Amino acid sequence: MKYTPKLKKATLIKRYKRFLADVILEDGTATTIHCANTGAMTGCAEPDDTVWYSTSDNPKRKYPFSWELTHTKNNHYICVNTIRANQLVEEALHNNTITELTGFNSLQREVKYGTENSRIDILLKFNNQPDTYIEVKSVTLLEGDMGYFPDAVTGRGQKHLRELIEVVEQGHRAVLIFAVLHSGIDSVKAADYIDPEYAKLLAQAKYKGVELLAIKASFTHLGGDFEVVLKQILPVIITETNY
Repeated sequence: MKYTPKLKKATLIKRYKRFLADVILEDGTATTIHCANTGAMTGCAEPDDTVWYSTSDNPKRKYPFSWELTHTKNNHYICVNTIRANQLVEEALHNNTITELTGFNSLQREVKYGTENSRIDILLKFNNQPDTYIEVKSVTLLEGDMGYFPDAVTGRGQKHLRELIEVVEQGHRAVLIFAVLHSGIDSVKAADYIDPEYAKLLAQAKYKGVELLAIKASFTHLGGDFEVVLKQILPVIITETNY
């Protein structure tokens, strides 16, 4: 995914109220930008980090600037706009980057399914294979070289795991894709110290036949030109055995 027009740079003052952040633009002006991320953003929003933002030409928007990427003081790049995770996965599917998910005839987004009133991120249909239900989660929490999900307790994420288990029990295929959007992460694990119920359900989902994939983004940067592409398959580590 290439960002068009070019992203612009600012310095982070602070993030607050979940969807807002104060920054200093390159000309020294202080302003507020929109942050499309409902998570804790631990390690992704430290004061004085470099923020790369996009600009909307929608005159109705109160905050025309949107926080897209963070460049940390440890020289890591992070895609903090969680909307991009689904877009990146869809792009990878169309480019046949994910070899486990090639050969589909149609791709649908936000399809209603399940008994808990959910919408699946992506539904793939094949000629002679079961329908494939894909849920996408963005991973940006780094500790050491390990990526953790979630970064806050997620009742919604727990619900999605229960729904994916039901999908498999109905004879379909279910895949949970962790889109790893932090350049420092080399493997993915459930954050049982943050949300033990999610970790337990993730282990149950794998045991029941839900496929777990982690795919890491590659960041290319030249001036304000950024390209982010999902490329590298990473291990998903399951340690919970209490099914």
